[in-house]
Amino acid sequence: MSTSAGWDSPRTSLYTDHYELTMLQAALHSGAAHRKSVFEAFARRLPDGRRYGIVAGTGRLLEGIAEFRFGGAEIDFLRRTRVVNEETLAYLAAFSFSGDIWGYAEGEAYFPNSPILIVESTFAEACVLETYILSVLNHDSAIASAASRMITAAGGRPCVEMGSRRTHEESAAAAARAAIIAGFDSTSNLEAGLRFGLKTVGTAAHSFTLLHDTEREAFEAQIAAFGPETTLLVDTYDVEAAVRTAVELAGDRLGAVRLDSGDLVAQAQWVRRLLDELGNDRTRIIVTSDLDEFAIAALQSAPVDSYGVGTSLVTGSGAPTASMVYKLVSRTDDAGQFIPVAKAAKNKTSKGGRKYALRKLNERGTATQEMVGIGHRPEDDGNDRQLLQQFIKNGELLPGWTGADGVQRARQRHADTMKELPAVVNRLQRGDPAIPTIYEED
Repeated sequence: MSTSAGWDSPRTSLYTDHYELTMLQAALHSGAAHRKSVFEAFARRLPDGRRYGIVAGTGRLLEGIAEFRFGGAEIDFLRRTRVVNEETLAYLAAFSFSGDIWGYAEGEAYFPNSPILIVESTFAEACVLETYILSVLNHDSAIASAASRMITAAGGRPCVEMGSRRTHEESAAAAARAAIIAGFDSTSNLEAGLRFGLKTVGTAAHSFTLLHDTEREAFEAQIAAFGPETTLLVDTYDVEAAVRTAVELAGDRLGAVRLDSGDLVAQAQWVRRLLDELGNDRTRIIVTSDLDEFAIAALQSAPVDSYGVGTSLVTGSGAPTASMVYKLVSRTDDAGQFIPVAKAAKNKTSKGGRKYALRKLNERGTATQEMVGIGHRPEDDGNDRQLLQQFIKNGELLPGWTGADGVQRARQRHADTMKELPAVVNRLQRGDPAIPTIYEED
Protein backbone atom coordinates (compact mmCIF):
# COMPACT_ATOMS: atom_id res chain seq x y z
CA MET A 1 0.00 0.00 0.00
CA SER A 2 1.26 3.51 -0.80
CA THR A 3 0.09 6.76 0.75
CA SER A 4 -1.28 9.53 -1.43
CA ALA A 5 2.06 11.30 -1.02
CA GLY A 6 3.80 8.44 -2.79
CA TRP A 7 5.67 6.99 0.18
CA ASP A 8 5.79 3.21 0.53
CA SER A 9 5.08 2.26 4.16
CA PRO A 10 7.15 -0.49 5.82
CA ARG A 11 5.74 -3.83 6.87
CA THR A 12 4.42 -3.45 10.42
CA SER A 13 3.81 -6.99 11.68
CA LEU A 14 6.90 -7.24 13.88
CA TYR A 15 6.31 -3.88 15.54
CA THR A 16 4.95 -5.97 18.37
CA ASP A 17 5.88 -7.77 21.58
CA HIS A 18 6.92 -11.38 21.84
CA TYR A 19 4.06 -12.23 24.19
CA GLU A 20 1.40 -11.19 21.67
CA LEU A 21 2.38 -14.22 19.58
CA THR A 22 2.81 -16.61 22.50
CA MET A 23 -0.69 -15.64 23.66
CA LEU A 24 -1.89 -16.36 20.15
CA GLN A 25 -0.28 -19.81 20.19
CA ALA A 26 -1.87 -20.68 23.53
CA ALA A 27 -5.27 -19.39 22.39
CA LEU A 28 -5.08 -21.43 19.20
CA HIS A 29 -4.30 -24.46 21.36
CA SER A 30 -7.28 -23.84 23.68
CA GLY A 31 -9.65 -23.08 20.84
CA ALA A 32 -10.44 -19.59 22.18
CA ALA A 33 -8.44 -17.70 19.53
CA HIS A 34 -11.44 -17.41 17.22
CA ARG A 35 -13.88 -16.10 19.82
CA LYS A 36 -15.42 -12.81 18.73
CA SER A 37 -13.90 -10.09 20.89
CA VAL A 38 -14.03 -6.35 21.52
CA PHE A 39 -10.85 -4.52 22.54
CA GLU A 40 -10.72 -0.89 23.58
CA ALA A 41 -7.85 1.63 23.71
CA PHE A 42 -8.24 4.36 26.32
CA ALA A 43 -6.30 6.43 28.84
CA ARG A 44 -7.24 5.98 32.48
CA ARG A 45 -5.97 9.47 33.22
CA LEU A 46 -4.46 12.51 31.57
CA PRO A 47 -0.85 13.55 32.23
CA ASP A 48 -0.56 15.30 35.56
CA GLY A 49 -2.24 18.69 35.44
CA ARG A 50 -3.46 18.46 31.84
CA ARG A 51 -7.10 19.27 31.12
CA TYR A 52 -7.55 17.41 27.82
CA GLY A 53 -5.74 15.24 25.27
CA ILE A 54 -5.77 15.17 21.48
CA VAL A 55 -6.06 11.96 19.46
CA ALA A 56 -3.37 11.58 16.80
CA GLY A 57 -1.75 8.79 14.83
CA THR A 58 -4.99 7.22 13.64
CA GLY A 59 -4.28 7.71 9.94
CA ARG A 60 -0.77 6.25 10.30
CA LEU A 61 -2.17 3.39 12.32
CA LEU A 62 -4.86 2.51 9.81
CA GLU A 63 -2.34 2.43 6.97
CA GLY A 64 -0.13 0.19 9.11
CA ILE A 65 -2.97 -2.22 9.88
CA ALA A 66 -3.72 -2.45 6.16
CA GLU A 67 -0.09 -3.56 5.69
CA PHE A 68 0.00 -5.83 8.75
CA ARG A 69 1.24 -9.05 7.13
CA PHE A 70 3.74 -11.74 8.01
CA GLY A 71 5.83 -12.32 4.91
CA GLY A 72 8.60 -14.80 4.30
CA ALA A 73 11.26 -12.86 6.19
CA GLU A 74 9.06 -12.46 9.25
CA ILE A 75 7.98 -16.11 9.26
CA ASP A 76 11.58 -17.28 8.82
CA PHE A 77 12.68 -15.12 11.75
CA LEU A 78 9.91 -16.46 14.01
CA ARG A 79 10.68 -20.04 13.01
CA ARG A 80 14.44 -19.66 13.41
CA THR A 81 14.12 -18.08 16.86
CA ARG A 82 11.38 -20.52 17.91
CA VAL A 83 9.02 -17.82 19.07
CA VAL A 84 5.95 -19.89 18.16
CA ASN A 85 5.13 -23.31 16.77
CA GLU A 86 4.28 -24.35 13.20
CA GLU A 87 0.52 -24.14 13.72
CA THR A 88 0.86 -20.53 14.80
CA LEU A 89 3.24 -19.75 11.95
CA ALA A 90 0.68 -21.11 9.49
CA TYR A 91 -1.96 -18.81 11.00
CA LEU A 92 0.35 -15.80 10.81
CA ALA A 93 1.40 -16.52 7.24
CA ALA A 94 -2.25 -16.17 6.20
CA PHE A 95 -2.99 -13.22 8.52
CA SER A 96 -5.02 -10.27 7.28
CA PHE A 97 -7.20 -8.21 9.57
CA SER A 98 -10.85 -8.86 8.71
CA GLY A 99 -12.72 -7.11 11.53
CA ASP A 100 -14.13 -3.66 12.25
CA ILE A 101 -12.40 -0.69 13.84
CA TRP A 102 -14.15 2.34 15.29
CA GLY A 103 -12.72 5.31 17.15
CA TYR A 104 -12.49 9.00 17.85
CA ALA A 105 -11.67 10.97 14.73
CA GLU A 106 -8.05 12.03 14.56
CA GLY A 107 -7.70 15.55 15.97
CA GLU A 108 -10.54 14.97 18.44
CA ALA A 109 -10.16 15.84 22.12
CA TYR A 110 -10.29 12.98 24.61
CA PHE A 111 -10.58 12.65 28.37
CA PRO A 112 -10.00 9.95 31.01
CA ASN A 113 -11.64 6.67 29.91
CA SER A 114 -12.75 7.97 26.51
CA PRO A 115 -13.03 4.90 24.21
CA ILE A 116 -10.49 6.25 21.73
CA LEU A 117 -10.26 3.11 19.59
CA ILE A 118 -12.50 0.02 19.46
CA VAL A 119 -11.41 -3.15 17.67
CA GLU A 120 -14.08 -5.78 16.90
CA SER A 121 -12.69 -9.04 15.55
CA THR A 122 -11.56 -12.45 16.71
CA PHE A 123 -9.30 -12.52 19.77
CA ALA A 124 -6.44 -13.67 17.55
CA GLU A 125 -6.68 -10.72 15.17
CA ALA A 126 -7.09 -8.09 17.88
CA CYS A 127 -4.37 -9.58 20.06
CA VAL A 128 -1.55 -9.31 17.53
CA LEU A 129 -2.38 -5.65 16.87
CA GLU A 130 -2.11 -4.54 20.51
CA THR A 131 1.47 -3.28 20.69
CA TYR A 132 1.34 -1.61 17.30
CA ILE A 133 -1.88 0.22 18.16
CA LEU A 134 -0.54 1.46 21.47
CA SER A 135 2.88 2.49 20.17
CA VAL A 136 1.33 4.68 17.45
CA LEU A 137 -1.49 6.20 19.49
CA ASN A 138 0.59 6.80 22.62
CA HIS A 139 3.38 8.58 20.78
CA ASP A 140 1.36 10.66 18.34
CA SER A 141 -1.34 11.62 20.84
CA ALA A 142 1.30 12.77 23.33
CA ILE A 143 2.85 15.01 20.68
CA ALA A 144 -0.48 16.37 19.45
CA SER A 145 -1.64 17.07 23.02
CA ALA A 146 1.51 19.09 23.73
CA ALA A 147 1.29 20.84 20.36
CA SER A 148 -2.32 21.82 21.01
CA ARG A 149 -1.33 23.53 24.26
CA MET A 150 1.45 25.37 22.43
CA ILE A 151 -0.96 26.56 19.75
CA THR A 152 -3.30 27.84 22.44
CA ALA A 153 -0.42 29.67 24.14
CA ALA A 154 0.66 31.17 20.80
CA GLY A 155 -2.69 32.95 20.50
CA GLY A 156 -2.91 32.80 16.72
CA ARG A 157 0.78 33.31 15.94
CA PRO A 158 2.14 30.53 13.68
CA CYS A 159 4.27 27.73 15.12
CA VAL A 160 6.88 25.71 13.23
CA GLU A 161 7.81 22.14 14.23
CA MET A 162 11.59 21.73 14.22
CA GLY A 163 12.41 18.90 16.63
CA SER A 164 13.82 16.25 14.27
CA ARG A 165 17.30 16.35 15.80
CA ARG A 166 15.93 15.63 19.27
CA THR A 167 14.22 12.30 18.64
CA HIS A 168 14.39 9.04 16.68
CA GLU A 169 14.28 9.52 12.92
CA GLU A 170 10.95 7.69 12.52
CA SER A 171 9.48 9.46 15.54
CA ALA A 172 10.51 12.77 13.99
CA ALA A 173 8.30 12.31 10.94
CA ALA A 174 5.38 11.11 13.07
CA ALA A 175 5.82 14.04 15.47
CA ALA A 176 5.74 16.51 12.60
CA ARG A 177 2.46 15.02 11.38
CA ALA A 178 0.93 15.15 14.88
CA ALA A 179 2.01 18.77 15.32
CA ILE A 180 0.40 19.83 12.04
CA ILE A 181 -2.85 18.14 13.09
CA ALA A 182 -2.81 20.15 16.32
CA GLY A 183 -2.42 23.44 14.46
CA PHE A 184 1.27 23.92 13.72
CA ASP A 185 1.82 25.78 10.47
CA SER A 186 4.74 23.78 9.06
CA THR A 187 7.68 21.48 9.79
CA SER A 188 11.40 21.38 9.10
CA ASN A 189 11.24 17.61 8.45
CA LEU A 190 11.43 16.75 4.74
CA GLU A 191 10.48 13.09 5.21
CA ALA A 192 7.25 14.20 6.85
CA GLY A 193 6.67 16.52 3.91
CA LEU A 194 7.03 13.60 1.49
CA ARG A 195 4.99 11.06 3.44
CA PHE A 196 2.13 13.24 4.60
CA GLY A 197 2.02 16.18 2.20
CA LEU A 198 3.09 18.70 4.84
CA LYS A 199 4.48 22.19 4.28
CA THR A 200 8.23 22.30 5.01
CA VAL A 201 10.32 25.35 5.84
CA GLY A 202 13.88 26.28 6.83
CA THR A 203 16.77 28.57 5.93
CA ALA A 204 20.11 28.41 7.76
CA ALA A 205 21.81 27.53 11.05
CA HIS A 206 24.67 29.22 12.88
CA SER A 207 27.14 26.95 11.08
CA PHE A 208 26.30 28.66 7.79
CA THR A 209 27.33 32.02 9.22
CA LEU A 210 30.46 30.53 10.82
CA LEU A 211 31.42 28.95 7.49
CA HIS A 212 31.95 32.37 5.96
CA ASP A 213 34.71 34.83 6.80
CA THR A 214 32.20 37.45 7.87
CA GLU A 215 28.53 37.59 8.79
CA ARG A 216 28.01 40.02 5.93
CA GLU A 217 29.32 37.45 3.42
CA ALA A 218 27.01 34.81 4.86
CA PHE A 219 23.98 37.10 4.57
CA GLU A 220 24.95 38.12 1.04
CA ALA A 221 25.17 34.47 -0.01
CA GLN A 222 21.80 33.59 1.50
CA ILE A 223 20.07 36.60 -0.02
CA ALA A 224 21.62 35.83 -3.42
CA ALA A 225 20.36 32.25 -3.21
CA PHE A 226 16.84 32.85 -1.88
CA GLY A 227 16.07 36.54 -2.35
CA PRO A 228 15.64 39.32 0.20
CA GLU A 229 12.43 37.73 1.54
CA THR A 230 14.52 35.05 3.29
CA THR A 231 14.90 34.70 7.07
CA LEU A 232 18.30 35.67 8.45
CA LEU A 233 19.64 34.29 11.74
CA VAL A 234 20.97 37.33 13.59
CA ASP A 235 22.36 36.11 16.92
CA THR A 236 25.63 34.40 15.93
CA TYR A 237 27.72 37.38 17.08
CA ASP A 238 26.19 40.77 17.82
CA VAL A 239 22.42 40.98 17.30
CA GLU A 240 22.21 44.73 16.69
CA ALA A 241 25.05 44.70 14.19
CA ALA A 242 23.52 41.71 12.42
CA VAL A 243 20.09 43.35 12.14
CA ARG A 244 21.64 46.50 10.70
CA THR A 245 23.66 44.45 8.19
CA ALA A 246 20.59 42.40 7.23
CA VAL A 247 18.54 45.52 6.53
CA GLU A 248 21.40 47.15 4.62
CA LEU A 249 21.69 44.12 2.33
CA ALA A 250 18.03 43.11 1.92
CA GLY A 251 16.31 46.46 2.33
CA ASP A 252 12.71 46.75 3.38
CA ARG A 253 11.91 43.46 1.61
CA LEU A 254 13.74 41.46 4.29
CA GLY A 255 11.36 38.64 5.18
CA ALA A 256 12.31 37.89 8.79
CA VAL A 257 15.05 37.76 11.38
CA ARG A 258 15.43 34.81 13.73
CA LEU A 259 16.45 35.03 17.40
CA ASP A 260 17.71 31.84 19.02
CA SER A 261 19.27 32.87 22.35
CA GLY A 262 19.25 35.34 25.20
CA ASP A 263 16.30 37.07 26.86
CA LEU A 264 13.86 36.60 24.01
CA VAL A 265 11.18 38.94 25.40
CA ALA A 266 13.50 41.92 25.86
CA GLN A 267 15.46 41.13 22.72
CA ALA A 268 12.37 40.89 20.52
CA GLN A 269 11.14 44.24 21.84
CA TRP A 270 14.27 46.22 21.01
CA VAL A 271 14.83 44.34 17.72
CA ARG A 272 11.30 45.33 16.72
CA ARG A 273 12.03 48.98 17.54
CA LEU A 274 15.28 48.82 15.60
CA LEU A 275 13.64 47.27 12.52
CA ASP A 276 10.92 49.91 12.57
CA GLU A 277 13.46 52.70 12.91
CA LEU A 278 15.30 51.30 9.88
CA GLY A 279 12.10 51.30 7.82
CA ASN A 280 11.48 47.53 8.03
CA ASP A 281 8.13 47.53 9.77
CA ARG A 282 7.04 44.51 7.70
CA THR A 283 10.05 42.34 8.57
CA ARG A 284 8.91 39.57 10.89
CA ILE A 285 10.60 38.31 14.06
CA ILE A 286 10.85 34.55 14.55
CA VAL A 287 12.02 33.14 17.89
CA THR A 288 13.38 29.68 18.68
CA SER A 289 15.53 28.29 21.55
CA ASP A 290 14.02 25.47 23.66
CA LEU A 291 10.48 26.85 23.65
CA ASP A 292 7.56 25.10 25.32
CA GLU A 293 3.97 26.22 25.96
CA PHE A 294 5.00 28.18 29.05
CA ALA A 295 7.80 30.04 27.28
CA ILE A 296 5.46 30.78 24.39
CA ALA A 297 2.86 32.17 26.80
CA ALA A 298 5.54 34.37 28.39
CA LEU A 299 6.29 35.78 24.93
CA GLN A 300 2.69 36.92 24.35
CA SER A 301 3.59 40.49 25.26
CA ALA A 302 6.60 40.53 22.94
CA PRO A 303 6.38 41.61 19.27
CA VAL A 304 7.02 38.09 18.00
CA ASP A 305 5.48 36.91 14.74
CA SER A 306 6.08 33.15 14.95
CA TYR A 307 7.69 30.43 17.03
CA GLY A 308 9.96 27.52 16.20
CA VAL A 309 9.55 24.62 18.64
CA GLY A 310 11.77 21.55 18.88
CA THR A 311 12.77 19.46 21.88
CA SER A 312 9.76 20.15 24.07
CA LEU A 313 7.34 19.31 21.27
CA VAL A 314 8.82 15.99 20.18
CA THR A 315 9.06 14.83 23.81
CA GLY A 316 5.46 15.71 24.64
CA SER A 317 6.48 18.69 26.80
CA GLY A 318 7.06 16.52 29.85
CA ALA A 319 4.47 13.87 28.93
CA PRO A 320 6.13 11.69 26.24
CA THR A 321 3.31 9.12 26.31
CA ALA A 322 -0.46 9.39 26.49
CA SER A 323 -0.49 6.35 28.83
CA MET A 324 -3.15 4.59 26.77
CA VAL A 325 -3.95 0.94 27.43
CA TYR A 326 -5.64 -1.68 25.25
CA LYS A 327 -8.05 -3.97 27.05
CA LEU A 328 -10.39 -6.82 26.18
CA VAL A 329 -13.82 -5.52 27.27
CA SER A 330 -16.20 -8.06 25.72
CA ARG A 331 -16.05 -11.51 24.13
CA THR A 332 -18.37 -14.34 23.17
CA ASP A 333 -18.96 -17.33 25.42
CA ASP A 334 -19.34 -20.93 24.28
CA ALA A 335 -22.92 -20.19 23.22
CA GLY A 336 -21.75 -17.32 21.02
CA GLN A 337 -23.22 -14.61 23.25
CA PHE A 338 -21.20 -11.49 24.08
CA ILE A 339 -20.34 -11.03 27.74
CA PRO A 340 -18.56 -8.05 29.30
CA VAL A 341 -15.13 -8.72 30.82
CA ALA A 342 -12.77 -6.45 32.75
CA LYS A 343 -9.66 -6.48 34.89
CA ALA A 344 -10.58 -6.12 38.56
CA ALA A 345 -7.27 -5.07 40.16
CA LYS A 346 -7.89 -2.40 42.79
CA ASN A 347 -5.58 0.20 41.29
CA LYS A 348 -6.34 -0.57 37.63
CA THR A 349 -10.07 -1.13 37.37
CA SER A 350 -11.72 -1.11 33.96
CA LYS A 351 -15.32 -1.11 32.79
CA GLY A 352 -16.30 -4.13 30.75
CA GLY A 353 -18.64 -4.00 27.77
CA ARG A 354 -18.65 -2.42 24.33
CA LYS A 355 -18.66 1.40 24.65
CA TYR A 356 -20.44 4.15 22.75
CA ALA A 357 -19.42 7.79 23.24
CA LEU A 358 -21.35 11.05 23.05
CA ARG A 359 -20.20 14.58 23.84
CA LYS A 360 -22.93 16.46 25.66
CA LEU A 361 -23.26 20.09 24.59
CA ASN A 362 -25.20 22.89 26.24
CA GLU A 363 -27.45 25.38 24.45
CA ARG A 364 -24.39 27.46 23.49
CA GLY A 365 -22.68 24.45 21.90
CA THR A 366 -20.10 24.13 24.68
CA ALA A 367 -19.09 20.66 25.82
CA THR A 368 -20.24 19.74 29.33
CA GLN A 369 -19.73 15.96 29.60
CA GLU A 370 -18.18 12.96 27.91
CA MET A 371 -21.05 10.46 28.08
CA VAL A 372 -19.98 6.83 27.61
CA GLY A 373 -22.73 4.26 27.20
CA ILE A 374 -21.90 0.66 28.06
CA GLY A 375 -23.66 -1.72 25.72
CA HIS A 376 -25.87 0.99 24.26
CA ARG A 377 -25.74 4.41 22.64
CA PRO A 378 -26.37 7.35 25.01
CA GLU A 379 -29.42 9.37 24.09
CA ASP A 380 -28.76 12.46 21.99
CA ASP A 381 -30.96 15.38 23.06
CA GLY A 382 -30.52 16.94 19.62
CA ASN A 383 -27.62 19.19 20.52
CA ASP A 384 -24.99 16.55 21.22
CA ARG A 385 -22.30 14.93 19.08
CA GLN A 386 -21.58 11.26 18.48
CA LEU A 387 -17.85 10.64 18.77
CA LEU A 388 -17.18 7.18 17.35
CA GLN A 389 -16.43 6.93 13.63
CA GLN A 390 -15.93 3.71 11.66
CA PHE A 391 -12.49 3.39 10.08
CA ILE A 392 -12.35 -0.24 8.94
CA LYS A 393 -15.32 -2.43 7.96
CA ASN A 394 -14.89 -6.16 7.41
CA GLY A 395 -11.17 -5.59 7.01
CA GLU A 396 -11.55 -2.84 4.40
CA LEU A 397 -10.15 0.60 5.10
CA LEU A 398 -12.86 3.23 4.63
CA PRO A 399 -11.87 6.35 2.63
CA GLY A 400 -11.00 9.76 4.00
CA TRP A 401 -8.94 8.89 7.08
CA THR A 402 -5.43 8.44 5.66
CA GLY A 403 -2.89 10.23 3.48
CA ALA A 404 -2.60 13.99 3.05
CA ASP A 405 -6.40 14.37 2.98
CA GLY A 406 -6.61 12.58 6.32
CA VAL A 407 -4.12 15.01 7.85
CA GLN A 408 -6.13 18.02 6.74
CA ARG A 409 -9.36 16.43 7.93
CA ALA A 410 -7.77 15.80 11.33
CA ARG A 411 -6.43 19.36 11.47
CA GLN A 412 -9.94 20.70 10.91
CA ARG A 413 -11.34 18.32 13.52
CA HIS A 414 -8.84 19.67 16.05
CA ALA A 415 -9.79 23.28 15.28
CA ASP A 416 -13.50 22.49 15.62
CA THR A 417 -13.17 20.49 18.82
CA MET A 418 -11.13 23.24 20.51
CA LYS A 419 -13.90 25.76 19.77
CA GLU A 420 -16.38 23.38 21.38
CA LEU A 421 -14.49 22.86 24.66
CA PRO A 422 -15.00 25.11 27.69
CA ALA A 423 -12.63 28.07 28.12
CA VAL A 424 -10.72 26.31 30.90
CA VAL A 425 -8.70 24.45 28.23
CA ASN A 426 -6.95 27.72 27.45
CA ARG A 427 -5.33 27.76 30.88
CA LEU A 428 -1.88 26.25 31.31
CA GLN A 429 -2.25 25.95 35.07
CA ARG A 430 -2.69 22.51 36.61
CA GLY A 431 -6.27 21.38 36.97
CA ASP A 432 -8.87 18.67 36.51
CA PRO A 433 -10.05 17.49 33.08
CA ALA A 434 -12.08 20.16 31.31
CA ILE A 435 -15.20 17.97 31.31
CA PRO A 436 -16.06 14.83 33.30
CA THR A 437 -16.47 11.36 31.81
CA ILE A 438 -19.81 9.87 32.84
CA TYR A 439 -20.67 6.20 32.35
CA GLU A 440 -24.24 5.29 31.43
CA GLU A 441 -24.93 1.60 32.01
CA ASP A 442 -27.84 -0.53 30.84
